Amino acid sequence: MGWNKDGSMVRASYLSQYECVGTVRESRVSYGGRVLYTLDLDEPLALPFTSELRETVIVNEDQVVADFGVVAAPANWMEI
Repeated sequence: MGWNKDGSMVRASYLSQYECVGTVRESRVSYGGRVLYTLDLDEPLALPFTSELRETVIVNEDQVVADFGVVAAPANWMEI
């Protein structure tokens, strides 16, 4: 797979210590050539240093632990 993971479900280590799973909303190359991913999390992430829950995080390419690929909805998802 290439660097563009838009739509892929991934497992990542946010801030190198908080495990999270989500769908890649945006893949981009930042200044300096690093690849960054914006993840929409499946479950909100509670961090000890803030009272707010995170629903979206930005991770570096090297923090992605697993890439499950694009997870498509079933053809009749509207009827379920």
